[in-house]
Formats: sequence, structure tokens, C-alpha cells
Amino acid sequence: MRSIWNGAISFGLVSIPIKLVNATESRSVSFRQIHVEDGGRIRYRKVCELDGEEVGQAEIGKAYEDADGTMIPITDEDLAALPLPTAKTIEIVAFVPAGDIDPLQMDAAYYLSANGVPAAKPYTLLREALKRSEKVAVAKYALRGRERLGMLRVVDDVIAMHGLLWPDEIRAPEGVAPETPVSVREAELDLADALMATLGEVDITSLHDDYREAVEEMIAAKAAGGEGVAPPEPGEEGGGGQVIDLMAALEKSVREAKEARGEPAEVTDIKSRPARKTAAKKAAAKETAAKEPAAKKTAAKKATTARKTTAGKQAAKKQSAKKQPAKKQAETARKSTPRKRTA
Repeated sequence: MRSIWNGAISFGLVSIPIKLVNATESRSVSFRQIHVEDGGRIRYRKVCELDGEEVGQAEIGKAYEDADGTMIPITDEDLAALPLPTAKTIEIVAFVPAGDIDPLQMDAAYYLSANGVPAAKPYTLLREALKRSEKVAVAKYALRGRERLGMLRVVDDVIAMHGLLWPDEIRAPEGVAPETPVSVREAELDLADALMATLGEVDITSLHDDYREAVEEMIAAKAAGGEGVAPPEPGEEGGGGQVIDLMAALEKSVREAKEARGEPAEVTDIKSRPARKTAAKKAAAKETAAKEPAAKKTAAKKATTARKTTAGKQAAKKQSAKKQPAKKQAETARKSTPRKRTA
């Protein structure tokens, strides 16, 4: 693979010479613009608006258009004079958990290749450190005339770098979520869970671009003198805007997913599950409602009995307290009265 940039990774005081290689490529089918009448190729020509002359690439420069339409010329020398420490360096600024990176920031992907034998040791050190820490490196680098943000991670035995959008380049999702309040039933959630479980996991390498294959087949058929492929049957296209029966759509989706996997396509057990839950909840509610009056009566009886018992004990104590002094007086009187002696 051909490198598109040469530089170094700055890892503290460690410098790792590397080459930047594109990790992805576009496989989409490209088309040319033609004149429909005679099939002639349509080309774009760069023409100066002032003199109407076609201009070659060597004569084309850069300029910034001001708000009033004024063009401010910018030369390569002007840009080269700017302080850009990351012009030839991928400068690592932090190591963070991969979950801290918002997938919305992900951009182009690159492989970082060790540039030369001396780079193998520090390259391997950084790779193994990333593996053991289970973190990714956040870095700044410059490419194609601007400074960018990147994320370094390990793919197999290679360090890969994902270009990241700057945080202020991510738009807030204002006004995107449904504004109308919507309630989702438990039965619908259960069917959605069943569909997710039925679809299960997939080997991502087994997925392919069906549309691209159809385009290539159509081009091959036309090149062989045919008329291409037959148009889709009515009803095969998606109906975006149609009001659908969500439960029926979920049930059909579960059934088709099971059939595709060769499993029994019954969904009655899924449908009855929410009903059982609902019935159980209602029965429990009724039972609780029936028990509440009885429980209240029992509690009232217990409270009344407890009050009576407490009142009885208090009365007994008072009566005992009143009787006790009389007994003491009688005993005192007996002690003070002299006894007659018998001769």
C-alpha cells in the first residue's frame, strides 16, 4: 500500500518514524457525465470569471472570500510560515478509554506503518502499551493543510489512526427527536426484544453491498447488448410515510427472521407473554385491594384491644396504689396498741 504522508509519532520524548497509509477505500461504482444526444463526454473546465480564459492547474492559487465578496489571496508560503508543530508529527496528548470517544466524531481511518528498522522497537512498545492499558491515544496531527484530531488504537498487530472531527464540528441534535409524546407498550417492547434476540449477532465480514452488485450486473448486461435488469415489482419498495400496525410489523419481522434461520416461526408465545404479565399484575392488584380492608379492620381491632388492655392495667395500678396506704395504717395501729399481759 502506498503511503500518503511521512512523519513521526511523538510519544513523550519518544519519536517513532511512521508512514501513513489509507486503511479504507471506496468501492462505489463511478459514473461519467455524457451528452445524452450523442454520448459525448462532458468535462469541467476551470475558467477565469474576469477574462473568460481557461486556466491551467499551475496558474490556480488560493484565496479567502470575505463577507463582502472580496478575495484575499493566500499563498503556500503564507501557510508554511504559520506555527504548526504537528506539520510532520502525530503528537499524542492523552490516553483515554475508548468509550470516551463519541462515534459521531469518527472520520477517515489510516494505518500507521513503522518507517525503517530503527522504528520497529518504539513502534512495538507503543502498540503493546496500548494493548495492555486497554485505552486509546488522542493525538493532534496536520494533513492536507490543516490541523486535525486523531485517535490511535491497535488493530491486530498494527497501530491504526482514526481521524476525528473537532468537538465544535458536531452539531447538537436539536429538533431531531419526535416532538409528539409517544408511549410504548410492554407488549411492543417484548416483541422488539424478541426480534433483536432472533436477529442475534452477525459476522461483519459476511456483509456486502447488494446495490453495488446490482449496478455491476446491470452494466455487464448492457455491455453484452442486453437491456439491464428488470424493474422491481410494485410493492417491493419501502413505504416511508405509511401508517403501519406496529405489533403486526414486529410479529412479521420475528417470523421472517426465524424462518431465515431455519427456526420455528411461531410468535404466539411472545404474544401471550405480555398478556400473562398484565393478567398477573391485575390479579395481584385485586388481591391487594381485597386484603386492604381486612387488614385495616384487623389493625383497628388490635389497636382497640391494646388501648383497653393499657387502660385496664393503669386502673389496676391506681387501685393498688389507693389500697396500699390503708393497709399500712392498719398495720401501724396494731403496732402502736399495747397488748394486755396475762397474769
